[in-house]
Amino acid sequence: MAIKLQKGQTINLEKGLYTLSQVTVGLGWDVRQAPPKGMLGRLLSGQQEDEDYDLDAVAFLLDESGKVRNLGEKLVGGDVIFFNNLQHPSGTIWLTGDNRTGAGEGDDEQIIVRLDAMSPAVQRILFVVQIYQGKQKNQHFGMVENAFIRAVDAKGTEMARYDISGDASFNGKCSMIFAEVYRKGADWKFRAIGDPQETDSFVDILRNYVR
Repeated sequence: MAIKLQKGQTINLEKGLYTLSQVTVGLGWDVRQAPPKGMLGRLLSGQQEDEDYDLDAVAFLLDESGKVRNLGEKLVGGDVIFFNNLQHPSGTIWLTGDNRTGAGEGDDEQIIVRLDAMSPAVQRILFVVQIYQGKQKNQHFGMVENAFIRAVDAKGTEMARYDISGDASFNGKCSMIFAEVYRKGADWKFRAIGDPQETDSFVDILRNYVR
């Protein structure tokens, strides 16, 4: 049975319990509900009728000092996985695609990590989520329904889940450091972070993780 994590809680991804050759970190959310009908309803909601939530899953590959070693060419081909750099050059971590509405059941975006093949130079993988153009669209995490991040092992067993909906501290926040996996001796651990930020661009967060 998966552990439902609280903010800051850590679990040990023990090889005896899970198949950790590959871990999938899934991000999910629901399609935005239409605002109240009529001009007044749209004014009160602050949104246009056709603006869905476009959440983006992003991963930073960090070294022993907690920094991204390779930024690539304008982040393409480097150690940041996002919608314009879907796969790491090593082939050990990739983003399955860019869901722009939250439509569909289960995970809307997935980052798949081959932990057994990950370079020893990578000590932590930080998972970030942003609402694309959230400020422009007057959107924030306090509005998003049924948003979650979860970790699934190579056999599809859900190990941990962190839900963010319904938390008033996310109001006005357009991006978030969601969770991380990190090495602890021969094992990997998964930690829910849930650190919200006002910016709607992961690049602003990335600045804290470059030399």
